[in-house]
Amino acid sequence: MRARIIGTGSYLPEHCLTNGDLSKMVDTNDTWIQERTGIRERRITDQGTTSMAVEAAKAALEDAGKTASDLDLILVGTTTADYVFPSAACQVQAALGAEHAACFDISAACSGFIFALNTAQAYIASGMAQTILIIGAETLSKIVDWTDRSTCILFGDGAGAAVVQAEETGVLAADMGSDGARGMVLPCEGRPLRNSLVQNPGDGGYMHMDGQEVFKFAVRTVPESIQKTLDSAGIRPDQVKQYILHQANQRILASVRKHLKVPEEVFASNIARCGNTAAASVPILLDEVSRSGSLHSGDIIVLSGFGAGLTWGTTVLQW
Repeated sequence: MRARIIGTGSYLPEHCLTNGDLSKMVDTNDTWIQERTGIRERRITDQGTTSMAVEAAKAALEDAGKTASDLDLILVGTTTADYVFPSAACQVQAALGAEHAACFDISAACSGFIFALNTAQAYIASGMAQTILIIGAETLSKIVDWTDRSTCILFGDGAGAAVVQAEETGVLAADMGSDGARGMVLPCEGRPLRNSLVQNPGDGGYMHMDGQEVFKFAVRTVPESIQKTLDSAGIRPDQVKQYILHQANQRILASVRKHLKVPEEVFASNIARCGNTAAASVPILLDEVSRSGSLHSGDIIVLSGFGAGLTWGTTVLQW
């Protein structure tokens, strides 16, 4: 059996932070940001990760025609959960009343939703689950240094979700990878060690990024992962109805598209409105594309994410 997406949902906070707003906080301007990233605005929340995840989940369940009691498993891809424990997935379970579901979080940064989807496929293929809720949700605004223009211009908050079910069609091939040796090009320190042996000042840090190294990693690794997964599925790049990639930077998206030699119209994008929402970006964009009515049964879709870790993952599926 395969994991087939039967419903999607998303949530974006109401508060919009434009490039003009950022220009009042750091030395930047709208033209500079758009030329380098393609971003015009992003959303930030005053509620946190779980509340956004729950709203996206409710929308996905409604779209799928399922209730919380139908769920066997809840997976949440996030690096910005509201609590160290309980997990965001357990908090979503409590809010939804999904009493029959097992729950856990997946920490793979911007690849989190893809890792969760591929994990769901493994659970379904093994017969361990039949109906699974997958969520990507991030409150990146709490780990961004709002005085650092190299990072604060990029990131936003949001959540996206999908319900997958065991069926004869769905996920056709998948790829996941990690390169921990290069992980420190995009780190965010957690709460520092503080006990009777070690005394550290402060309460943790903000994210830091070597933008050039991340760019080089993405433009090389992402098209390789996509091509590898397409080859595994026996599908050519020009047979794909829609490519839905992690929305990190418009230049990265353009480079991947050029490498695959496919037209611009098959590369969906919402980065201008949402910015980089890490694990939430792929499911938010997937929900937008799905609700636009442009996807039809049997269409071939490529989902791909990449980010801190370093991590990357791709899923080829039939809609």
